[in-house]
Amino acid sequence: MLHFWSFRRLWFYLLIFEHINIRHVTTTWPSSNSSSAQLLGLFYDASNSIDYSAVAKHPPAMFKAAILLSQQYNLTLDGQLLQWQTVRTTNDTMKTLRDICVIMSSTNTVGIVGPTLSREAHIVGPFGATVGIPVVSHSATDPDLSNRRMYPAFYRTVPADETAALALMQLFMYFNWTSSLIIYQNDDYGNGGVRAVTKTFNNNNLTVANTLQFNIATLSIQGDLHSILANGQTRIVILWAIAQYASVIIEKAVLSNVLGPEFIWILSESIPLSSFNQTLSSELIGMFTLEPVVGNLVNAPVNRTLLSEAYEIWQKYEPETFPGASKVDYYALFAFDAAWLLIQSLTQICVNSSSCLSFTNTSFCFDRHFLNSNSLFSAINQNTFLGVSGLIQFAANLTDRINGNYYILKNIQESSTGLDYVPVLSWSDMKHWSLYSQTSTILWPGGTLKPPSGYASTSGVTFRIAMIESSPFTMKTEVKDRLGNSTTKLIGYMPDLLEYLRSKMGFIPQIVLVPSNHSYNGLIDEVASGMYDLVVADVTITAARREKVDFSISVFDNSLRIIVRNAVEVSIDLIGYLKPFSRTVWLSLLAAMVYAGGLIFLFERQQNEILRERSTASAMILSVWFSMGTLLGNGVDFHVATAAGRILTVGLYVLSLILIAAYTANLASDLTIQKSTSLISGIDDIRSGKIPFSRIGIIADSSIEDYYLREISDGSRNFYPVLGVGDIYAKLLDETIDAAIMDVGPLEYMTSYVYCNLTLVGSDFDKSAIGIVFPKDWIYLKDFDVNILSLRESGVFDTLKRKWFEGNTCSNTAEISTAMAMESMAGLFLTFVIISVLAILLYLWLKRLAIKDYFSIKMHQKTLKVELP
Repeated sequence: MLHFWSFRRLWFYLLIFEHINIRHVTTTWPSSNSSSAQLLGLFYDASNSIDYSAVAKHPPAMFKAAILLSQQYNLTLDGQLLQWQTVRTTNDTMKTLRDICVIMSSTNTVGIVGPTLSREAHIVGPFGATVGIPVVSHSATDPDLSNRRMYPAFYRTVPADETAALALMQLFMYFNWTSSLIIYQNDDYGNGGVRAVTKTFNNNNLTVANTLQFNIATLSIQGDLHSILANGQTRIVILWAIAQYASVIIEKAVLSNVLGPEFIWILSESIPLSSFNQTLSSELIGMFTLEPVVGNLVNAPVNRTLLSEAYEIWQKYEPETFPGASKVDYYALFAFDAAWLLIQSLTQICVNSSSCLSFTNTSFCFDRHFLNSNSLFSAINQNTFLGVSGLIQFAANLTDRINGNYYILKNIQESSTGLDYVPVLSWSDMKHWSLYSQTSTILWPGGTLKPPSGYASTSGVTFRIAMIESSPFTMKTEVKDRLGNSTTKLIGYMPDLLEYLRSKMGFIPQIVLVPSNHSYNGLIDEVASGMYDLVVADVTITAARREKVDFSISVFDNSLRIIVRNAVEVSIDLIGYLKPFSRTVWLSLLAAMVYAGGLIFLFERQQNEILRERSTASAMILSVWFSMGTLLGNGVDFHVATAAGRILTVGLYVLSLILIAAYTANLASDLTIQKSTSLISGIDDIRSGKIPFSRIGIIADSSIEDYYLREISDGSRNFYPVLGVGDIYAKLLDETIDAAIMDVGPLEYMTSYVYCNLTLVGSDFDKSAIGIVFPKDWIYLKDFDVNILSLRESGVFDTLKRKWFEGNTCSNTAEISTAMAMESMAGLFLTFVIISVLAILLYLWLKRLAIKDYFSIKMHQKTLKVELP
């Protein structure tokens, strides 16, 4: 803030040595008398331009109409009617302040309406605080002026730039736009606007891609307008400049060929359309203006009585400037409400005070002070009324009006009389953007009715596209036409995706198929150098690559897997069925059977008929047989007869239940592990060196090599370098390598459809994404991202995955049979054979006498046959 007391010596010099020339407006309005109270109006001088006559003439007319209307209502201050004076301001803020000081030195000015420009308000506002009078602007919108602590005497009836930025942000949300470029004039109005828009956009995840400054002194734009706009991603331009400068900027845009149909321009003020050549109408069609308006234009209440009476006064005293009620400049209505706010507040304090207009008795403007300033500011803060622009109400801690803020979006369209501004959307504090009327139609640049995306379009643009052969992402196939001529066609996930994008976006692809042994990092460098416009392939997005190029959003969710040869040998373990239990458990089980058998013999020997009739040895063996049968859960051919025997049997049943369940579970687990045994089981075995690093295949100069060096070898290139995906399969099959790490997509496809003798082990790891590669800061990147997202939402990616990654032509052992292999149970069957042989030998031993008698009879019969003649 400026310190105004430092100007006192300067003002003294100016008042003494310079001729003071204050430009008063010469009209047919009644002349101001020597009333002891008056309001001062500050209005920007644009009278030298016919195109801006509304800005120059309408606000002063409504300001005077408000004061004359107060005289008609006989609203007096200390018994006198309120009068006025007006000053035409220029770009010279020091001259404006000098003119104010001269008037203040000789009159009782109790309030100021204006100024028009924000840069003037930064000077006049603090001056008002110094002399104790309110300054109510009808046009200054700089958001810095909202600070009540910095500007205690300042008010405004026009919405601040922060409100305009809020409406603009919601307009972007309405049309799903995400970024813009701002051109602004280099003063408080432009700087405040660009700050407000940038802050609001950043807080709502919108982007201000660039800002360009327009120098109001040299009437030039910073930088090459065509180059900056044409090479930028956004196609929405926000022009934050007053009409006088906005017209100059639009003329430069015409010469630079950056208007419609490619660019959407949104202006903060309307510009005269009559100054443009008729042949340029097609380029101006579709432009917009976002302007603050009064309440009746958005069906909000306004004081129509005051408005009608003010118009009558205007037509009475200056009919030649009255344009008709529908064409009055909105800022003129804000000026009326600013004056009416001061009139009502002054009237209120004078009702309660007999000397309400007292000033300190000095002629020097900086030393004059309105003695009832506190009462006047309090009255303004508490005053609420329905004005001609809407509800007028202020709070003590803010300079902006509460509610009553309205905006209209106007669209330049062609009519029978030429180009015209047509209201299409309206906005208010309480109701966000909606159609201005049910019949409102927006005409976009190029004459289309469809809202543009807001970024550079690819329609009709030719792109040089690199693709790399990698199944199933991109593959070659031969197709024949009706004449039998063969041509090579690309098929796969990526060619299908590219065709979907081409049909939606309308670009022209020039495809270059690079060899499969071409390095992926080499493709990145070639895009960065401009050899290709984009790469559509299975290129993994990494941080290092992002430093050189840009990527689209993910087109395939990627991860890494390990591929190895299928295991072809299974080791034979004759005692594998014993492994579920340790040796200690088996010995304990044997001891338990003998121990239980001894107890059964002890308990049942005298009571059990079966045991009693046997010898001691036989009874003991039968008792052990009982305990073994009970433990195995198969039962025996006799039952216990004593209570102690039954209790012991319950214990054997419990032991049997647990042992059989544990044995079954452990045996199944062991057999499953044996069935799925591979050389390695996952990435942890790679890290631990279970196989030599020199027998691990890695594609050189790829993101997989980056992962290996970072996560496994600590920067050492101790792997076996392969040239491409195809080389991985060849080296595995000829046993040059034992394992390889590769992207999951190609591996799953090739092991399911082509290489049935190769398999994947372990779970996937190092999850990442595959994206389309673009040059850095490419202007078409946003268009691709939006269309890729649209394909994802419509289910295209799911369709492509089902088409190219689901299915299987290789047999899967796990799905064909779950039977245990004979090798796993060979020992069990051998044990059974041995036991059966022992049983046979026992049988023969018990039948040895009968067998001996049989053979003796046979030998005797043979002897008799020999002796007979």
